[in-house]
Amino acid sequence: MTGTITRLPDLGWMLRPLTEIPGVRHAVVVSEDGLRLGHLSAENLSGAVAALSVAEAESLSAACAAITMTARSTASLVFGGGAGVRQLMLESEHGFVLFTQAGLGAHLGVATDTEADVGLVAQQMQLLVAKIGAHLSSQPRDQVAPSPSS
Repeated sequence: MTGTITRLPDLGWMLRPLTEIPGVRHAVVVSEDGLRLGHLSAENLSGAVAALSVAEAESLSAACAAITMTARSTASLVFGGGAGVRQLMLESEHGFVLFTQAGLGAHLGVATDTEADVGLVAQQMQLLVAKIGAHLSSQPRDQVAPSPSS
């Protein structure tokens, strides 16, 4: 039995409204299991990471999946099994990274500099998710049926 690998569509174009907010550097859409579904960097950036390469965006996607899963586990431990996570914020000396659920099985991550209005960024992330959440959803993968033994 042979399978086909289907290339996922790049959803980076949906992120333009976020990357146009002053102070936003990068945005990434990621599946729950860490696959990059799309990314976009703001124009005319300078600094160590002026534009995310595909490899950097894939690394960020994996990190996003890991941090959101850790947050989900933490919420379950603290608040009980049904507790969900709405949004996460990571702060460093260089800026912020915000994560939110972006549809079924998908997350949205946005990196900003220290001067960004993170309240505005979080609000715009929620508006974007509400507007295009169906496109950002990542359906669970089909279970692979065991091949019949001969």
